[in-house]
Amino acid sequence: MGGLSGEELEKGRMERRVWRRFGDAVRTFSLVSSGDHILVALSGGKDSLALLELLATLRRRRNDSFRLTALHVRMENVDYLSDWAELEYLAGQWGVALHQVNGSFQPDRNGRRSPCFLCAWNRRKILFNVAQAWGCNKIALGHHQDDLLRTAMLNLTFSGTFATMPARLRMRKFPVTLIRPLCMETEADLVAWAASHAYPRMRKECPFDKATNRTAIEQVLAAMERLNPDYRYHLWHALAKDHKLTEDEGDAGEEDSSERR
Repeated sequence: MGGLSGEELEKGRMERRVWRRFGDAVRTFSLVSSGDHILVALSGGKDSLALLELLATLRRRRNDSFRLTALHVRMENVDYLSDWAELEYLAGQWGVALHQVNGSFQPDRNGRRSPCFLCAWNRRKILFNVAQAWGCNKIALGHHQDDLLRTAMLNLTFSGTFATMPARLRMRKFPVTLIRPLCMETEADLVAWAASHAYPRMRKECPFDKATNRTAIEQVLAAMERLNPDYRYHLWHALAKDHKLTEDEGDAGEEDSSERR
Protein backbone atom coordinates (compact mmCIF):
# COMPACT_ATOMS: atom_id res chain seq x y z
CA MET A 1 0.00 0.00 0.00
CA GLY A 2 1.27 3.44 -0.87
CA GLY A 3 1.85 6.15 1.67
CA LEU A 4 0.28 9.57 1.81
CA SER A 5 0.80 11.90 -1.11
CA GLY A 6 2.77 15.11 -0.76
CA GLU A 7 -0.47 17.08 -0.90
CA GLU A 8 -2.00 15.00 1.90
CA LEU A 9 1.12 15.38 4.04
CA GLU A 10 1.11 19.16 3.60
CA LYS A 11 -2.60 19.30 4.43
CA GLY A 12 -1.92 17.42 7.65
CA ARG A 13 0.94 19.75 8.58
CA MET A 14 -1.25 22.79 7.86
CA GLU A 15 -4.09 21.45 10.03
CA ARG A 16 -1.70 20.81 12.91
CA ARG A 17 -0.19 24.30 12.57
CA VAL A 18 -3.62 25.94 12.67
CA TRP A 19 -4.68 23.96 15.73
CA ARG A 20 -1.37 24.53 17.52
CA ARG A 21 -1.43 28.29 16.94
CA PHE A 22 -5.10 28.50 17.90
CA GLY A 23 -4.40 26.66 21.15
CA ASP A 24 -1.32 28.80 21.82
CA ALA A 25 -3.34 32.00 21.35
CA VAL A 26 -6.16 30.84 23.63
CA ARG A 27 -3.68 29.87 26.38
CA THR A 28 -1.20 32.75 25.98
CA PHE A 29 -3.82 35.49 26.10
CA SER A 30 -6.40 33.71 28.32
CA LEU A 31 -9.09 34.16 25.67
CA VAL A 32 -11.64 31.49 26.68
CA SER A 33 -12.74 30.56 30.20
CA SER A 34 -15.38 28.29 31.69
CA GLY A 35 -18.71 30.09 31.97
CA ASP A 36 -18.03 32.45 29.05
CA HIS A 37 -20.81 33.33 26.62
CA ILE A 38 -18.99 34.28 23.41
CA LEU A 39 -20.64 36.13 20.54
CA VAL A 40 -18.84 35.19 17.31
CA ALA A 41 -18.90 37.81 14.54
CA LEU A 42 -19.60 35.70 11.43
CA SER A 43 -19.13 37.71 8.24
CA GLY A 44 -19.21 34.60 6.05
CA GLY A 45 -15.59 34.94 4.96
CA LYS A 46 -12.93 32.26 5.45
CA ASP A 47 -11.53 33.77 8.65
CA SER A 48 -14.80 34.04 10.55
CA LEU A 49 -15.86 30.55 9.44
CA ALA A 50 -12.55 29.08 10.63
CA LEU A 51 -12.97 30.98 13.90
CA LEU A 52 -16.45 29.57 14.48
CA GLU A 53 -15.44 26.00 13.63
CA LEU A 54 -12.36 26.11 15.87
CA LEU A 55 -14.26 27.60 18.81
CA ALA A 56 -17.11 25.11 18.40
CA THR A 57 -14.63 22.22 18.40
CA LEU A 58 -12.87 23.66 21.45
CA ARG A 59 -16.22 23.94 23.24
CA ARG A 60 -16.95 20.29 22.52
CA ARG A 61 -13.50 19.25 23.76
CA ARG A 62 -14.10 21.24 26.95
CA ASN A 63 -17.43 19.51 27.57
CA ASP A 64 -19.51 22.58 26.75
CA SER A 65 -17.94 24.60 29.55
CA PHE A 66 -18.68 27.83 27.64
CA ARG A 67 -21.43 29.05 25.30
CA LEU A 68 -21.26 30.21 21.70
CA THR A 69 -23.67 32.34 19.66
CA ALA A 70 -22.95 33.54 16.12
CA LEU A 71 -24.10 36.85 14.61
CA HIS A 72 -24.05 37.92 10.95
CA VAL A 73 -24.30 41.71 10.58
CA ARG A 74 -25.68 42.72 7.19
CA MET A 75 -24.92 46.31 6.15
CA GLU A 76 -27.75 47.35 3.85
CA ASN A 77 -25.76 49.91 1.84
CA VAL A 78 -22.84 47.56 1.09
CA ASP A 79 -23.48 45.26 -1.87
CA TYR A 80 -22.24 41.78 -1.05
CA LEU A 81 -23.73 38.32 -1.26
CA SER A 82 -23.41 35.64 1.41
CA ASP A 83 -25.25 32.34 1.25
CA TRP A 84 -27.34 32.58 4.40
CA ALA A 85 -28.64 29.03 4.05
CA GLU A 86 -25.08 27.69 3.80
CA LEU A 87 -23.91 29.75 6.78
CA GLU A 88 -26.87 28.58 8.84
CA TYR A 89 -26.20 24.98 7.81
CA LEU A 90 -22.52 25.14 8.80
CA ALA A 91 -23.28 26.83 12.12
CA GLY A 92 -25.88 24.14 12.78
CA GLN A 93 -23.37 21.39 11.96
CA TRP A 94 -21.06 22.90 14.55
CA GLY A 95 -23.89 23.21 17.09
CA VAL A 96 -24.06 27.01 17.11
CA ALA A 97 -27.18 29.16 16.74
CA LEU A 98 -26.74 31.81 14.02
CA HIS A 99 -28.62 35.11 13.94
CA GLN A 100 -28.69 38.04 11.52
CA VAL A 101 -29.05 41.76 12.24
CA ASN A 102 -29.26 44.48 9.57
CA GLY A 103 -27.53 47.83 9.83
CA SER A 104 -26.37 50.76 7.70
CA PHE A 105 -24.17 53.86 7.85
CA GLN A 106 -24.01 57.33 6.34
CA PRO A 107 -20.80 58.37 4.52
CA ASP A 108 -18.94 61.28 6.08
CA ARG A 109 -19.65 64.32 3.89
CA ASN A 110 -16.44 65.98 5.06
CA GLY A 111 -14.37 62.95 4.12
CA ARG A 112 -12.59 62.84 7.47
CA ARG A 113 -13.63 59.25 8.11
CA SER A 114 -13.49 56.69 5.32
CA PRO A 115 -16.54 54.56 4.45
CA CYS A 116 -14.52 51.49 5.51
CA PHE A 117 -13.95 52.98 8.96
CA LEU A 118 -17.62 53.98 9.31
CA CYS A 119 -18.83 50.56 8.16
CA ALA A 120 -16.52 48.78 10.62
CA TRP A 121 -17.43 51.20 13.43
CA ASN A 122 -21.18 50.64 12.93
CA ARG A 123 -20.77 46.88 12.70
CA ARG A 124 -18.85 46.99 15.96
CA LYS A 125 -21.58 49.09 17.59
CA ILE A 126 -24.18 46.50 16.60
CA LEU A 127 -22.01 43.69 17.99
CA PHE A 128 -21.63 45.47 21.34
CA ASN A 129 -25.34 46.21 21.60
CA VAL A 130 -26.31 42.62 20.77
CA ALA A 131 -23.68 41.16 23.11
CA GLN A 132 -25.06 43.18 26.02
CA ALA A 133 -28.67 42.39 25.15
CA TRP A 134 -27.97 38.66 24.95
CA GLY A 135 -25.73 38.46 28.01
CA CYS A 136 -22.48 37.74 26.13
CA ASN A 137 -19.34 38.69 28.03
CA LYS A 138 -16.99 38.28 25.06
CA ILE A 139 -17.01 39.04 21.33
CA ALA A 140 -14.77 36.93 19.09
CA LEU A 141 -13.43 38.53 15.91
CA GLY A 142 -11.67 36.74 13.05
CA HIS A 143 -8.54 38.89 12.63
CA HIS A 144 -5.40 36.85 11.96
CA GLN A 145 -1.73 37.66 12.50
CA ASP A 146 -1.33 39.35 9.11
CA ASP A 147 -4.18 41.71 10.03
CA LEU A 148 -2.49 42.63 13.31
CA LEU A 149 0.88 43.23 11.66
CA ARG A 150 -0.64 45.39 8.91
CA THR A 151 -2.46 47.45 11.52
CA ALA A 152 0.76 47.94 13.51
CA MET A 153 2.54 49.23 10.40
CA LEU A 154 -0.43 51.44 9.45
CA ASN A 155 -0.49 53.06 12.87
CA LEU A 156 3.27 53.51 12.91
CA THR A 157 3.32 55.01 9.41
CA PHE A 158 0.23 57.22 9.47
CA SER A 159 -0.44 57.91 13.15
CA GLY A 160 3.01 57.84 14.73
CA THR A 161 1.99 55.21 17.28
CA PHE A 162 3.20 51.65 17.83
CA ALA A 163 -0.05 49.80 18.42
CA THR A 164 -2.29 47.18 16.88
CA MET A 165 -5.58 45.34 17.36
CA PRO A 166 -4.97 43.42 20.62
CA ALA A 167 -5.55 39.71 21.01
CA ARG A 168 -7.62 40.60 24.08
CA LEU A 169 -9.19 43.97 24.80
CA ARG A 170 -11.48 44.67 27.76
CA MET A 171 -13.71 47.58 26.89
CA ARG A 172 -14.03 50.66 29.07
CA LYS A 173 -17.59 51.63 28.14
CA PHE A 174 -19.09 48.16 27.81
CA PRO A 175 -19.01 45.05 30.07
CA VAL A 176 -17.54 43.11 27.14
CA THR A 177 -14.08 41.83 26.17
CA LEU A 178 -12.96 41.55 22.55
CA ILE A 179 -10.94 38.44 21.73
CA ARG A 180 -9.08 37.43 18.57
CA PRO A 181 -8.33 33.69 18.80
CA LEU A 182 -6.83 33.63 15.27
CA CYS A 183 -4.21 36.23 16.20
CA MET A 184 -1.32 33.78 15.74
CA GLU A 185 -2.57 32.30 12.45
CA THR A 186 -1.08 33.24 9.09
CA GLU A 187 -3.43 34.27 6.32
CA ALA A 188 -1.83 31.68 4.02
CA ASP A 189 -2.73 28.84 6.39
CA LEU A 190 -6.30 30.10 6.75
CA VAL A 191 -6.67 30.19 2.96
CA ALA A 192 -5.49 26.57 2.83
CA TRP A 193 -7.76 25.62 5.76
CA ALA A 194 -10.81 27.15 4.05
CA ALA A 195 -10.07 25.24 0.83
CA SER A 196 -9.52 22.01 2.74
CA HIS A 197 -12.81 22.41 4.62
CA ALA A 198 -14.71 23.49 1.48
CA TYR A 199 -16.03 26.73 2.95
CA PRO A 200 -18.41 28.65 0.66
CA ARG A 201 -16.94 31.74 -1.01
CA MET A 202 -18.51 35.09 -0.15
CA ARG A 203 -18.90 37.40 -3.13
CA LYS A 204 -18.49 41.05 -2.25
CA GLU A 205 -18.73 44.11 -4.44
CA CYS A 206 -18.36 47.01 -2.07
CA PRO A 207 -19.18 50.37 -3.71
CA PHE A 208 -16.47 51.98 -1.56
CA ASP A 209 -13.80 49.39 -2.35
CA LYS A 210 -10.65 51.03 -3.68
CA ALA A 211 -6.93 51.23 -3.09
CA THR A 212 -6.31 52.33 0.50
CA ASN A 213 -3.45 52.83 2.92
CA ARG A 214 -3.95 49.20 3.94
CA THR A 215 -3.34 48.08 0.36
CA ALA A 216 -0.10 50.07 0.25
CA ILE A 217 1.04 48.63 3.58
CA GLU A 218 0.45 45.11 2.25
CA GLN A 219 2.94 45.88 -0.50
CA VAL A 220 5.43 47.24 2.04
CA LEU A 221 5.13 44.09 4.17
CA ALA A 222 5.56 41.89 1.10
CA ALA A 223 8.82 43.73 0.40
CA MET A 224 9.89 43.26 4.03
CA GLU A 225 9.23 39.53 3.76
CA ARG A 226 11.42 39.32 0.66
CA LEU A 227 14.14 41.14 2.58
CA ASN A 228 13.76 38.93 5.66
CA PRO A 229 11.31 35.98 5.68
CA ASP A 230 11.30 36.12 9.51
CA TYR A 231 10.17 39.75 9.65
CA ARG A 232 6.71 38.81 10.92
CA TYR A 233 8.09 37.06 14.00
CA HIS A 234 10.35 39.99 14.88
CA LEU A 235 7.47 42.47 14.53
CA TRP A 236 5.15 40.18 16.52
CA HIS A 237 7.69 39.83 19.34
CA ALA A 238 8.23 43.60 19.36
CA LEU A 239 4.47 44.07 19.88
CA ALA A 240 4.47 41.44 22.62
CA LYS A 241 7.48 42.94 24.44
CA ASP A 242 5.83 46.36 24.35
CA HIS A 243 2.60 44.87 25.77
CA LYS A 244 0.54 45.81 22.72
CA LEU A 245 -1.23 42.45 22.35
CA THR A 246 -3.41 42.75 25.46
CA GLU A 247 -5.18 45.78 26.88
CA ASP A 248 -7.34 46.04 29.98
CA GLU A 249 -9.20 49.17 28.92
CA GLY A 250 -10.14 50.46 25.49
CA ASP A 251 -12.78 52.30 23.47
CA ALA A 252 -14.78 50.69 20.67
CA GLY A 253 -13.69 51.70 17.21
CA GLU A 254 -10.39 53.29 18.24
CA GLU A 255 -7.96 50.45 17.49
CA ASP A 256 -6.83 51.56 14.05
CA SER A 257 -6.86 55.32 13.65
CA SER A 258 -5.23 55.08 10.21
CA GLU A 259 -8.46 53.63 8.81
CA ARG A 260 -10.14 57.01 9.26
CA ARG A 261 -8.05 58.46 6.44
